[in-house]
Amino acid sequence: MYPISWSSEAIEPMSFVAVPTEGNGELPYPEHYRDQILIDVIHDGHIIPDAFLRDQLGRPIDPDQLEKAYVLERDWGARLVAKHLAKRLALPGFYNINIARCLVDFGRFPGVTGRDASHLRRFAINHPFSDFLGFEQKMGLLEDVYDRISDCFDQAVPGRLIKIAVHTYDSHNASGTVRPQVSLVSRALGYQVNSEMPTGFFDPLYPDILAEFTADRMLRDRISLHLHKSGIPVAHNYPYLLPEGSPEVRAQVWSFFNHLKQHFQEANPRTREQSEFQLVWQMLMDTNLRNSESETLRSFLHMFRRAPRGRARLFGRAEKAYRRIESFLHEQNDALVSLYQFDEARPSALGIEVRKDLVMHFDDDGRPVAEREGQAERIAGIIGDAILVYLNEDRDNHDDHTDEFSQVDPWFRPGDSVVPHS
Repeated sequence: MYPISWSSEAIEPMSFVAVPTEGNGELPYPEHYRDQILIDVIHDGHIIPDAFLRDQLGRPIDPDQLEKAYVLERDWGARLVAKHLAKRLALPGFYNINIARCLVDFGRFPGVTGRDASHLRRFAINHPFSDFLGFEQKMGLLEDVYDRISDCFDQAVPGRLIKIAVHTYDSHNASGTVRPQVSLVSRALGYQVNSEMPTGFFDPLYPDILAEFTADRMLRDRISLHLHKSGIPVAHNYPYLLPEGSPEVRAQVWSFFNHLKQHFQEANPRTREQSEFQLVWQMLMDTNLRNSESETLRSFLHMFRRAPRGRARLFGRAEKAYRRIESFLHEQNDALVSLYQFDEARPSALGIEVRKDLVMHFDDDGRPVAEREGQAERIAGIIGDAILVYLNEDRDNHDDHTDEFSQVDPWFRPGDSVVPHS
């Protein structure tokens, strides 16, 4: 019987899973891409610490309710796909979140999920734990688990060219329709629905157009083509889009504000050491929404709330600093945003959903009974081969565009060396 039970062993919330290397250690792509690819799995964890199996009064959680949530929420087989993908790309391994998704979901903003929340409108602490745990337990869960995972991502993700998030999903939608074997996800939910980012999460200085894609569409399409040619149907941004709280969207927002910060400080070097500017950059790059000082400044700037006692002068200076950054962005907008949008160094963050039944066997009750390792290796190998073509061929300079198909058009994404028109 395949083990499906959770564990309460004391291990780090997130860890690097080493994958045995093959061959003589040579890379199947140019050397300058070494250490530029990261693979992560955030929903195939199996750990539920003992501290969260009883409520604040010491009463245990209903085991049947817990098992149902654990089996349903876990991305069974995702680690298997990630292992073979890492091996195909000659990577030393991949990052895995060990905490069970039914307890905390790092793919969402911190907060509590209501009982009837839709899939893409959830927060990090999932039902039934959102009802079961007390305040101190929820605070500890975010501080001891969510924040430590954030710290790990903060160390691992910056500077990478490609971040691949491996997921698995159920074979059918809630309506009963069959889902595609693979889906490639690269667009934020808010942009898809309203052509803009929703208010209340990221600072409004973030350009809405950047949410149209989180990964180079040439990368996405190369993977799609390889899978289709191998007989594996692929969908794009269906049946899910990226929730704004996903690491893929958060990484894009952080990366853009880091890009803006670098250009602003080059033009205004004296601001580097000024506390009010440091406060504003901290707020702009607080994409996990975990810094209370940033939240206070955000409400001061955009909701016109009073500054905390003793902080009025600093916040007043921060407001002026924010306006300087805002003016700089608006003055440089076309060039600065386009430069980032089509920058060869802009990171690609792509979510890959593989149907669970392709990489796992399940019984009639939906419980996993065995891995389908050969199938997982095949799918991962095709995806890996596509990424190799992208790195070895697709990122070559493409300079044969005309004005009619200029890269200033947001739908255009040329090769990695094209410089946007000024």
